[in-house]
Amino acid sequence: MTTTTGSTTHTPTAASATGLSVRRLNVMRAGYLFMGLGLVAVKWPLLPDAHTLPLYEGVTVCVLVAMSLFALLGVRYPTKLLPLLLLEMTWKFIWLAVVALPTAIAGDLDAATTDVLVNCTFVVVIVAAIPWRYAWRRYLLEKGEPWRATGTRAGWNA
Repeated sequence: MTTTTGSTTHTPTAASATGLSVRRLNVMRAGYLFMGLGLVAVKWPLLPDAHTLPLYEGVTVCVLVAMSLFALLGVRYPTKLLPLLLLEMTWKFIWLAVVALPTAIAGDLDAATTDVLVNCTFVVVIVAAIPWRYAWRRYLLEKGEPWRATGTRAGWNA
């Protein structure tokens, strides 16, 4: 929506449309860059040999390379790709609670688990990048999208 006041034309920015400041959007962008570039550095070099890895390790490499592409896209569209940051945070918290914590309590931390544990602690960067009030409003308080047509015309409108 564009409005004209006198001789000045104003187009709403992403910041005003979401209620987030440009500074807050840039903090999100930093989170996406951290996530995306970290995956580029660690997982992209494994991609050419993914077919030689054990099945689920190859799958994991491919999924994380795809995640890195979306994280880098999040630099351009920070609020639209917010679910990616939420996914990153959620899987790491689940892994820490379900795998790392019981293993540590049992005193069974080996080198591989410790390595993943250390890497998962970097989730604090993602937690700091998430605009929590916005996420709460957008995903928990806002009315969901309709399950069926509410007007007189039903169909596959984009």
